[in-house]
Amino acid sequence: MNTTLDPAAASAEAFPVERLRTEFPALQRAGSGVFFDNAAGAQVPQAVFDAVNEHLLERNVQRGGRYPQSMAVDMSIARARASVGALVNARDPNEIAFGMNATSFIRLVSLAIGQTLGRSSDSRNEIIVTDLDHEANVATWLALAPLGATIRWWRMREDATLHLEDLEQLVSPRTRLLACTVASNALGTILDVRGAADLVHAAGGEIFLDCVHFAPHGCVDVQAFDCDYLVCSGYKIFGPHMGFLWGRYQALERLPTFREDFIPDAPPGKIEAGTVVYENVAGMDAAVGYLARLGRSLLKGHGESRAESGTAPLRADIARAMQAILAYERGLSLEMLEVLRERGARVHGVADPARIAGRVPTLAFNIDGLAPAAVTEAMARAGIGIRDGHMYSPRLMRRLGLPQESGTVRVSLVHYNTLAEIHRFGEVLNDLLPTRVIPSTTRGR
Repeated sequence: MNTTLDPAAASAEAFPVERLRTEFPALQRAGSGVFFDNAAGAQVPQAVFDAVNEHLLERNVQRGGRYPQSMAVDMSIARARASVGALVNARDPNEIAFGMNATSFIRLVSLAIGQTLGRSSDSRNEIIVTDLDHEANVATWLALAPLGATIRWWRMREDATLHLEDLEQLVSPRTRLLACTVASNALGTILDVRGAADLVHAAGGEIFLDCVHFAPHGCVDVQAFDCDYLVCSGYKIFGPHMGFLWGRYQALERLPTFREDFIPDAPPGKIEAGTVVYENVAGMDAAVGYLARLGRSLLKGHGESRAESGTAPLRADIARAMQAILAYERGLSLEMLEVLRERGARVHGVADPARIAGRVPTLAFNIDGLAPAAVTEAMARAGIGIRDGHMYSPRLMRRLGLPQESGTVRVSLVHYNTLAEIHRFGEVLNDLLPTRVIPSTTRGR
């Protein structure tokens, strides 16, 4: 995956975090409270609240009618399809389907692919899954075994990373599909999904990407990833609770799906069974708008203007924002790694500062002598929200040698978090240690 920053990307020092925080009402209402559980769902900017409320006030009706409010719903959905298409760099807005959540879309695609197993002359029935993924992107594919699927495992190594050399040994002319994440929801590890796609496509198979955890942290680009399917959750990307699926148009056309007889057998309608939650789709459109405005503000911050640079498309604005977020969040990752190192924590996954480009600021850790639940409860009392447990990745916990019941502690940051919040987290953690640690001068203080 190409994570090179272009010259327009703001450095960590220049990133306008304090200004952006004012756009999130929940951060203002929380006062000194700290949201470090963003992997379970991020907060939303005011524009998203406004979009949801406006829909319910002005056009809370069914689409497809001939009166103004109904026609406005049609336009709202079309606008959201175009903006979400720009978010992921789709070739066609009709490659975007809206629905309840990413898990339901994974199941929809897996069931559809299950119906095709054994029908082709090349006998492609092997599904490759990983033990690094969220269980939603594992169990849904394992369920195809009774339909004739043979499951192959791309195993994580001791460094808590998946390696392409291991995948190369698994792909074959029998490979139907690889299902893997772009970034681990538990460890924050970023995968080389383009390299994986190249291997799978060379063997004639397809690749399905769970992009739920990566999407808030970096540039999603289905063309650069060269994937065949990709799912995201809106509520992880500063939007309401909803999900969306991107698929190559031709791949979606081939999928057998449930639909009423009056629905054309073409995407996206054949994918969107029933009525989607229109207000949440409007909110997702507003979340993309928030990112685009951030990108435009960074363009101006580098001395450029629309007149000087031409009419920058929505995709360029989004990409600029995500590049700046990526740069800023690397600073957060480095600071959190240092805080955890000073306190003797065992960080799972990428812990070497020299490899910081290989992770997002989601860190799972354990401290000898401290139960994960005790850490999260102490943080809660101090007004800091984090999470403990198996992180919906029980197979990963077993590979890490951790009991599924207790699991690990996870802190998950996004671009509205700050170095000051990390330092406060470190102080609370310090008070929990059996022997109080006096940390060295922390970078950024």
